[in-house]
Amino acid sequence: MTGEEKIRLAFENKNWQEIKVTDSWQIFKIMAEFVDGFEKLAKIGPCVSIFGSARTHNDNKYYELAEHTARLLTEHGYGVISGGGPGIMEAANKGAYEAGGKSVGLNIELPFEQFHNKYIDRDKILEFDYFFIRKVMFMKYSQGFIILPGGFGTMDESFEAMTLIQTGKIARFPIIFVGVDYWKGLFNWVEEKMLNDQHNINPDDLNLYRVVDTAEEAVEHITRFYNKYVLKPNF
Repeated sequence: MTGEEKIRLAFENKNWQEIKVTDSWQIFKIMAEFVDGFEKLAKIGPCVSIFGSARTHNDNKYYELAEHTARLLTEHGYGVISGGGPGIMEAANKGAYEAGGKSVGLNIELPFEQFHNKYIDRDKILEFDYFFIRKVMFMKYSQGFIILPGGFGTMDESFEAMTLIQTGKIARFPIIFVGVDYWKGLFNWVEEKMLNDQHNINPDDLNLYRVVDTAEEAVEHITRFYNKYVLKPNF
């Protein structure tokens, strides 16, 4: 179905049978994805999600940075969750997998674009049709978020995390953006326009995230954040 056909279909009135067959029964597929995700991820232990572009090639410096970051997280006892696809996601899973850590992939089924990478533990591959369910899994089962350069999807995931923490819907977890040169323009705008010019956020909201340049800085921030808790990674 083309984009134009989808738009036309959205404006058509649906009869009772169409509603029952499509919209109502869709609830059961949504429930099934939630149940499958909850059952598999409840057992994984402390993990950090690594976000980033699916389009990053393996010779890119950020691919190498994501792989190194995942390896360091594994050495500190954390599992790694990625979006399950290529690019930065593959690099994150590769770093964790080759270092002997837990490597989780939350793959989203997209036409002509995404397939799960080969570095995910076979029992930790999840396939999703719905972005919103996938994001719930990221937020519910991550003890921190490390964000490398990416596009709209990366922005969606990272700002979802910050919004949920800002509004008190989830606990305060560390959020670290890696790559100062890539992210500095965005967060200069956040401070200058959102905070100082329009007052759409509070000054304390700038403390929801850190922007760093190295894998060591990112992982150090994660470990320092949790040093004050009695609970430690349990694997």
